[in-house]
Amino acid sequence: MNKLATFAGGCFWCMVKPFDQYEGVMKVVSGYTGGHTKNPTYEEVCSDTTGHIEAIQITFDDEIITYEELLNIYWKQIDPTDGGGQFNDRGHKYKTVIFYHDEKQKELAEKSKKELEDSKIFNLPIATEILPATVFYEAEDYHQDYYKKNPNHYYRYYVGSGRYLFTKESWDRNNVDRELLKEKLTPIQFEVTQNDKTEPPFKNEYYDNKEEGIYVDIVSGDLLFSSKDKFDSGCGWPSFTKPVKETSIMEKSDFTNGMFRTEVRSSKANSHLGHVFNDGPKEFGGLRYCINSASLKFIPKDKMIEEGYEKYLYLFND
Repeated sequence: MNKLATFAGGCFWCMVKPFDQYEGVMKVVSGYTGGHTKNPTYEEVCSDTTGHIEAIQITFDDEIITYEELLNIYWKQIDPTDGGGQFNDRGHKYKTVIFYHDEKQKELAEKSKKELEDSKIFNLPIATEILPATVFYEAEDYHQDYYKKNPNHYYRYYVGSGRYLFTKESWDRNNVDRELLKEKLTPIQFEVTQNDKTEPPFKNEYYDNKEEGIYVDIVSGDLLFSSKDKFDSGCGWPSFTKPVKETSIMEKSDFTNGMFRTEVRSSKANSHLGHVFNDGPKEFGGLRYCINSASLKFIPKDKMIEEGYEKYLYLFND
């Protein structure tokens, strides 16, 4: 069933792309909400006199992606401790707010906020408010899908505003116990998954693996990719046309060596996996998920029951 979710997370330009990529998200619209004037313009909202806040409204199919999953994505785009705006953008119009559409969303949002507070990822209190949804006014057309229409300016803004560095330093380092992982993982597995390194091409475990089976996160064991979607791209790393579940990965803008790319991380363990490019097979959607072998564990089809992955055997039903 299609439902709505409304989130304010600072400048709405930077809030669309993180949700747009997920299966089950039907539409993401930029707009204004929470204020007292009708049909506000961008200039009026920027004056901070309307009471409105820049926000996005998501239409999603809750049978494919849950509201809890959307909340998890939301928190990782913002500084939830900042009550005066977001990053370089200051003022009421840039506050962070979860606008709930029913009592169930309110309950889930409050639970999610409490879990974030209890996690102690941040030393300061969580300032994000949870408020009932009010009338949502769509922003002007040139604000919609800004990251697609003006990619160069979008990426410069995303980095220059401070959002990129904050989210990378705050979230990428807080989901795992690094000392325990050093004992569990090999040096190359640790460097790739925890320090965002890249293993050598053609000198890694799975780049030419053609056996049937699944690929799981080396840290959490969460299912990521299937051999059904693996192809030989010639790049020297394992390449896939898609993950098994869209929600098992996160895609983030990555600024490295003066170049913008789209980084792929695992949702559960926040492991660095690799990058996604748009030069994959056109007949399968055109994407190439270029993934480090060191971030993966391969489970052969005939070992899936033994390893506890029997529920995924359906992937190999002809």
